[in-house]
Amino acid sequence: MRRATLRVKRHQARGGGVNPPPHDRGNAPLRAPNARAGRVMMAAMSDPKRPKVPENESRREFLRATVAAGLVAAVRPAAAAPAAAAQAPEPAPPPAAPYSAPPIERVRIGYVGVGERGSFHVESLLRIEGAEIRAVCDIVPEKVAAAQAKVKAAGQREPAGYSRGERDFERMCDEQELDLVYNATPWEWHVPVCLAAMKTGKHAATEVPAAVTVDECWQLVEAAEKQQRHCVMMENCCYDRREMLTLVLAQRGLLGELLHGECGYLHDLRAIKFGRDSEGLWRRAHSVSRNGNLYPTHGLGPIAQCMNVNRGNRFDYVVSMSGNSRGLQLYAAEHLAADDPRRKETYKLGDVNTTLIRTVNGQTIFLSHDTNSPRPYSRIGMLQGTRGLIQGWPDRVYIEGRSKKEEWEPLKSYYKEFEHPLWKSKRVRDDKRGHGGMDYLVNQRLIECLRRGWPTDQNVYDAAAWSAISGLSEQSVAEGSRPVPVPDFTRGRWKTTPPLTLREA
Repeated sequence: MRRATLRVKRHQARGGGVNPPPHDRGNAPLRAPNARAGRVMMAAMSDPKRPKVPENESRREFLRATVAAGLVAAVRPAAAAPAAAAQAPEPAPPPAAPYSAPPIERVRIGYVGVGERGSFHVESLLRIEGAEIRAVCDIVPEKVAAAQAKVKAAGQREPAGYSRGERDFERMCDEQELDLVYNATPWEWHVPVCLAAMKTGKHAATEVPAAVTVDECWQLVEAAEKQQRHCVMMENCCYDRREMLTLVLAQRGLLGELLHGECGYLHDLRAIKFGRDSEGLWRRAHSVSRNGNLYPTHGLGPIAQCMNVNRGNRFDYVVSMSGNSRGLQLYAAEHLAADDPRRKETYKLGDVNTTLIRTVNGQTIFLSHDTNSPRPYSRIGMLQGTRGLIQGWPDRVYIEGRSKKEEWEPLKSYYKEFEHPLWKSKRVRDDKRGHGGMDYLVNQRLIECLRRGWPTDQNVYDAAAWSAISGLSEQSVAEGSRPVPVPDFTRGRWKTTPPLTLREA
């Protein structure tokens, strides 16, 4: 029995995603994957006859019980497995309606991680009516001081500073009267910061991805539901001008019934990964021990919104494969000194990962990831329907009956007729630093929703579903591109949640 159980644990560990350690300034590889439930667990989760658990039982307790049931079933005769699966409990039901909080006249913000990206967000928030930076936190005291100076120079009172160590954000959450805790930390710290915020009664916002593993995604969902707080992943690409035009065309039916999307994150980050500061301190470590789509949400988020994922549709399963790992080794050999220890590093991450996703409504999505190759930037951004398609890089559109037969059209006339109202703002158009305006919009929309008591444009279920593709792709790659089911983080509520509407003031 013991040997069989150990074999099962080893098998699960090979396909269960990763759980990175706390951030440090070095380049140590991430920890090995934690043991995760396999096919028996998935069968238990999908069984409609499984009994309900008491409302006070958490999702993590459910997972522990299900993993245990899966291990027992794996070492019993096959005939015993269905009985074990049928007895697995299910989580408590989700809230009955999309969550919205009471209006907040002035949103008091604590910001965690004020390096390059975080300091930009602080500057952006200072230009938004009703946003106040009350506290800043970073492991580097000089960065805290710089952020404090920016806030004071903008005419707000100097925010409290926190820089005593990696977990000083917990002290900030305990001590400060804040409405929102927003973080731009390394990926492995996104979930701990969000959980600390919600545990102390604050709304949470995080840079992308919201989580690294599927279990972390469930932690965010649990905490948001239990504490009744917003947990928003700040996916700025959903507010890109062309991608918002795509949303309008899809929602107005110009593309017909949606069939297929193609998206990705194709960005040469070799120099950044080997940098001596900023993301170079931590991002390359993920390439050492992970293999899958590590950064799915920039491309996937806009496509998911167009396909009404979590709002009448959901992701069903993923299939993923990765090619060879070459780019980082070659870059190190050509650009690093002969005695640089980083030249000896090996990388598990394939340079190009291809992930396919199918939705329960029958659409397919091609999702690509490549940050290790010489190439211009692209997120692809193609959406195909029964009446036409639109895509980016380069921007172009074809609508049957409107475009010349088999000829692409530029987007100029479509912007004139179908521009999303949010993009008609002069302030958005004048934003030269924020990726063409979308960085301003992602912050402005969150603050406006909080001030007006509206549901946020992106919610915790979006954060979980979009981010979970990373861990699921890793599992599929590790298991020979086996289809891997995507958890239903809404637990059925996707069937009755209405499509996304970006309300305006």
